[in-house]
Amino acid sequence: MENPPNQTESKQIQLNEAKKPKGGIITMPFIIANEAFEKVASYGLLPNMIMYLIRDYRFGVAKGANVLYMWSAASNFTPLLGAFISDSYLGRFITIAIASLSSFLGMVLLWLTAMLPQVKPSPCDPTAAGSHCGPATASQLALLYSAFALISIGSGGIRPCSLAFGADQLDNKENPKNERVLESFFGWYYASSAIAVLIAFTGIIYIQEHLGWKIGFGVPAILMLIAALLFVLAFPLYVRRNPSKSLFTGLAQVVVAAYVNRKLSLPDHHDSFDCYHHMKDSDLKAPSHKLRFLNKACLISNREEEIGSDGYALHPWRLSTTDQVEELKALIKVIPIWSTGIMMSINTNQSTFQLLQANSMDRRLSRHGSSFQVPAGSFGMFTIIALAMWVVLYDRAVIPLASKIRGRPFRLSVKLRMGLGLFMSFLAMAISAMVESIRRKKAISQGYANNGNAIVDISAMWLVPQYVLHGLAEALTAIGQTEFFYTEFPKSMSSIAASLFGLGMAVASLLASVVLNAVNELTSRNGKVSWVADNINKGHYNYYYWLLAIMSFINVIYYVICSWSYGPLVDQVRNGRVNGVREEEELVDIVGKGFEKEDLSEVIKTKN
Repeated sequence: MENPPNQTESKQIQLNEAKKPKGGIITMPFIIANEAFEKVASYGLLPNMIMYLIRDYRFGVAKGANVLYMWSAASNFTPLLGAFISDSYLGRFITIAIASLSSFLGMVLLWLTAMLPQVKPSPCDPTAAGSHCGPATASQLALLYSAFALISIGSGGIRPCSLAFGADQLDNKENPKNERVLESFFGWYYASSAIAVLIAFTGIIYIQEHLGWKIGFGVPAILMLIAALLFVLAFPLYVRRNPSKSLFTGLAQVVVAAYVNRKLSLPDHHDSFDCYHHMKDSDLKAPSHKLRFLNKACLISNREEEIGSDGYALHPWRLSTTDQVEELKALIKVIPIWSTGIMMSINTNQSTFQLLQANSMDRRLSRHGSSFQVPAGSFGMFTIIALAMWVVLYDRAVIPLASKIRGRPFRLSVKLRMGLGLFMSFLAMAISAMVESIRRKKAISQGYANNGNAIVDISAMWLVPQYVLHGLAEALTAIGQTEFFYTEFPKSMSSIAASLFGLGMAVASLLASVVLNAVNELTSRNGKVSWVADNINKGHYNYYYWLLAIMSFINVIYYVICSWSYGPLVDQVRNGRVNGVREEEELVDIVGKGFEKEDLSEVIKTKN
């Protein structure tokens, strides 16, 4: 009989287990599957939700749209909070695990609203004589809103951490093919995300329309459960990095330190490097001239009392480093251009009204013999398809062809792409207004003025151009802005660069609600029918779209001003394309170093 291992052997076995390398390709299916299933589940719920709120909870169009705007804002804002908690306290694995559980519980609650009759208003026909259809009670709404909140919390933990957690598993500096492995992972990650969204916009929505809400909400809940289980089961395989100080904390420390030191006087000579606190290995010996009031955050007043023997500040909320100051300045500098993308996000947030339009039109693929109807909530797939096709064609066809014609490398500048995207967004809203004008006239001429649920004899395929333009706008502006942030920010701010566009979408959802409420309030005065009335044929959705189109055109002009005011990009500085008598001064300010003339070449190298 074989003897059991003694204590020494047991310890050796444990040591061997501990030495086994963790991470690697084996963890990718679990991480990518978690993200993909979460996207299928969450994105599959949103498009048709307005119909659920109107039919089952008796919401008006304006109220239902406002609820969805708030839900969208929460889902886009919580990733910032999730990134902060993950980086500073919990770490990525625990954050994703808790978020997956939160999303699952939220979807279970939403499924229960469809399964249990007592948790939502009783079925009622408002057209029946003597019927009184009351609104949802406070407790019924509390359950519904709790489901939305839990799903948003889940999105806030999964979306900002999943990509970074996957990179943690593959990021091996000793591997000569490390960059290629990471590039491949990012490609598969984004490809799986795009496929997941397409499945959500087609399969999940089809289930909801043809099999009802009980199965339509149950399937996403099951998918989310699978996502959570797959992720947690691979726990022993993961590389789990400890949390460290968040970049958001460092930026907040600069603001506080600048206020605390507001009464200090800045030195007259910019080359007084010893006056400013910087790390030994930092290239930033002194802050730049711009936004000089922030320079007081890194100004040393008493070296012995403020800086320890290790070179770190003893009180980081009273003294920051030059790197932290310049990081905050870089963030402040891009805010005007970042704000121009908000209007585009407001336009893409109008899916509620576009779904109501599609629901009142002939959605057959062919009006001659075809019985298959495209679900009203699935028209958003045309936006995703247009976005993906532009990315592929731009990279594989437009750039090579243009370079061949011109005889030298060619690419559209990031500023031009962002501007074109904003103009596409304006065109999308203008076309939306024109199509809605035609649809409304047809509805009235066919006798449906008082019947907003009637199917008008006009093909819903007329909505496709506006969805395609929205996709092109996102492909140009959203991707362009992300590239712009990554280019202009120091590498230490890459996490903020990734989250800024999401923050813009959150702000856009809040502003979309403000605009909608203002339009509804102003246009319904004195007994008039609101532009965004519950009856789509009585309202004037076309006027609402024209208002957004005008705002979008003004936003294009605003972008041109912001782009001109921003000045040359970092890439242009590197390539020596800054002209004029103030070239050297511009180089110093843009790169944010403040070195002497002979050091400018070194400054540009360090930015790389």
